[in-house]
Amino acid sequence: MNSEYEHLLKIVFVGDTGVGKSSILLRFADDTFSESYISTIGVDFKIKTVYFEGKPIKLQIWDTAGQERFRVNYSHYRGCHGVMVVYDVTDQTSFENVPRWLQEIERYAREGIIKMIIGNKCDLVSQKVVDPFLAKELADSLDVEFLETSAKQAISIEEAFISMVRLNLNQIEENKSPTSVNSKLTILKPPQKNNCIIN
Repeated sequence: MNSEYEHLLKIVFVGDTGVGKSSILLRFADDTFSESYISTIGVDFKIKTVYFEGKPIKLQIWDTAGQERFRVNYSHYRGCHGVMVVYDVTDQTSFENVPRWLQEIERYAREGIIKMIIGNKCDLVSQKVVDPFLAKELADSLDVEFLETSAKQAISIEEAFISMVRLNLNQIEENKSPTSVNSKLTILKPPQKNNCIIN
């Protein structure tokens, strides 16, 4: 174990191009948002340390390209602890492609990897076309967590990472003993109240 952190968790974002993976990463890591859109080419990543039960947990968060010619491959999943599959709530096709991304995870990632389904841009209420209950139904059928986020409005971004860290640490603890981790992750500020769906 490194003296600077208790655990190092590698988290990977996947999903169609334009769904807001980079925006979610920037909001969480740097608390910033930009209206300008530049498609990710290949892979980018950021490091952020959070605290769980007062102990530092280092997150290495990988932002991947959604375009076919820059798609994720096996190497991006190597050593990965969790994957967030992101779709755009205003883009039905991006949601319909979620199962394809999940199939890719099953193909390349380790067995038992933690997965989450994230519906981004939930602040665009009038433009929403994806029924959140259908998304939750899909997530429940796969026994994975689901929530809607807005990188622009900073809605449920921290909650997504809290859930991912909690699930990973539970998995780590369950591999050691029957006692699972139930404590809360501390980042910077309490979650904001919102009208987005959280499961």
